[in-house]
Amino acid sequence: MLAAAQLSTLTLVSLDDVPAFEETPETGATFEDNALAKAHNGFTASGLPCVADDSGLEVTALNGMPGVLSARWAGTHGDDAANIALLLAQLRDVPDERRGAAFVSACALVWQAGEVVVRGEWPGVIVRKPRGDGGFGYDPVFRPDGFTCTAAQLSPEEKDAVSHRGRALRLLLPALRALAAEEL
Repeated sequence: MLAAAQLSTLTLVSLDDVPAFEETPETGATFEDNALAKAHNGFTASGLPCVADDSGLEVTALNGMPGVLSARWAGTHGDDAANIALLLAQLRDVPDERRGAAFVSACALVWQAGEVVVRGEWPGVIVRKPRGDGGFGYDPVFRPDGFTCTAAQLSPEEKDAVSHRGRALRLLLPALRALAAEEL
């Protein structure tokens, strides 16, 4: 994405490239709170500008849940099968026209000159049975608007082009351009 945006003056560094540090727990009430806390934590620990993401699924019929609890909706962090089973059980009697949902990604950039938080959303619906084996999390039960397949049936390239995280990162480009200009 940096190359496509002609931001070649920025060098991408991962957590594996900096000394280990204790990561901030995700205790925020919103995706934005969690992304910003993680970006501040990374910036403070490394001294480098830091981009962090928090993402999950918001289901309209569940008043926006699982939301920030998406990864641990069924009780154990990262148990995708249990999370999907619980979600489908909760929506069992919900008619198709009320199964709207959106994947949400909040991306935060923190650097010496300031901070920016953006939000990308990918609207769709929750289907009744999992389909596809690509992706992760709720992808097998999320059918994006405008598609006949689930997110788990999209190629990684197709998904990156339209996903919530891709949308959020594109919204972050102006701040990354400002950062790149400062680095010159």
